[in-house]
Amino acid sequence: MGNYLGIDVGSITTKMVVIDGKNEILADTYIRNNGRPLEAIQQGLEIISSRLSRGSYIGGVATTGSARHLAAYLVGADVVKNEITAHSIAVIDQFPEARTIFEIGGQDSKVILLRAGVVVDFAMNTVCAAGTGSFLDQQAARLGISIEEFGTLSLMAKHPVRVAGRCTVFAETDMIHKQQVGHSIEDIVGGLCNSLVKNYLNNVCRGKELLPPVVFQGGVAANQGIRKAFEEELETGLIIPEHFRLMGAVGAAKLVKRAGPIRTQFKGFELSQKPCSTRGFECSECGNQCEVIELLIDQRVEACWGDLCEKYRKSSGPGVGKP
Repeated sequence: MGNYLGIDVGSITTKMVVIDGKNEILADTYIRNNGRPLEAIQQGLEIISSRLSRGSYIGGVATTGSARHLAAYLVGADVVKNEITAHSIAVIDQFPEARTIFEIGGQDSKVILLRAGVVVDFAMNTVCAAGTGSFLDQQAARLGISIEEFGTLSLMAKHPVRVAGRCTVFAETDMIHKQQVGHSIEDIVGGLCNSLVKNYLNNVCRGKELLPPVVFQGGVAANQGIRKAFEEELETGLIIPEHFRLMGAVGAAKLVKRAGPIRTQFKGFELSQKPCSTRGFECSECGNQCEVIELLIDQRVEACWGDLCEKYRKSSGPGVGKP
């Protein structure tokens, strides 16, 4: 029986998890993309490889996240699934009684409703980054504190101020104003957490029946101020998974394990040592004017996508570009 690799490549971070046949996590990593997802995936593979015992066999690979297709082409994935499916599977297996999932990542947020272990509804916010990890990172940096201190300071707020949390620009402008008139950092940070949670509930969760138990995951689940604001608004406690940052990757690994590929397409951990790059061009041979992307490994075109007529995919070789 082999092990299974789940890869979740988001807008800000790349998460990888290897599970065994009993769903135990054997190795994991959580790294920032820094605008270079290909390099982040290669770095992640190198880290995972170093944390596995020698001779560990990968029986299947699945990718998820906003860059799941790019990751699938690169590593040779057997399964490619959207974030809703991956996050849901991870929660259902671990917390079968859960009925609501809050997931807030680097640049987007989502809510998933479960009933009897089945996804019945979901919603995503990808338009505004207010309340996401990247926005909180920016505000912590602007205030000269670490993101860890950000959550701690919010718990110390005695009189949280009202902050416009519906837009990143308005929120930052309002925070600056509150500083200028003399409010404490603790009250400003506490007010921001409250405002962002209300924004999430009023917009992402609008019209949804949010029933407990509620599972909160994604990188922002580490923020104690956001946790507290959710619990106060919902008047219920939250379940924070042990691996709250990695749940998308965990779900992906479990999905490929369930799929049970007879022979994996995984290209191996040695991929981390090979030169990998992408290049794009606009095809002008017809009116579609497709923006075509090519993936190169060792200076060889390994995959191609974006061409509606599949001309370039066909010329890349059998099976290439179809993870």
